[in-house]
Amino acid sequence: MIAIWPQYLNKDLSLSEGRKISIEESVKNPSINEIERALKRLGFTYNLEKDKAYPGKWYEKSGRVLVEWEGTKLDLIREVSLKIKELRN
Repeated sequence: MIAIWPQYLNKDLSLSEGRKISIEESVKNPSINEIERALKRLGFTYNLEKDKAYPGKWYEKSGRVLVEWEGTKLDLIREVSLKIKELRN
């Protein structure tokens, strides 16, 4: 299982604040619901945890999604981000 936090995909955050992919690949303020919708469309098995707080922002319950995935975390994050961009258009 791989955890995806909205911070991993957030265009407005720096790498030190939690963004994992390039600004070009990331999206502006992704929500946990958008991540869930993207995973659903991509056909992944996942578990939504809305009450979790990202360790770097322990005071803010942004939620996370645990995804069953065999590849690398970065590949999964890129795929989810691309699907969110697609769904927004």
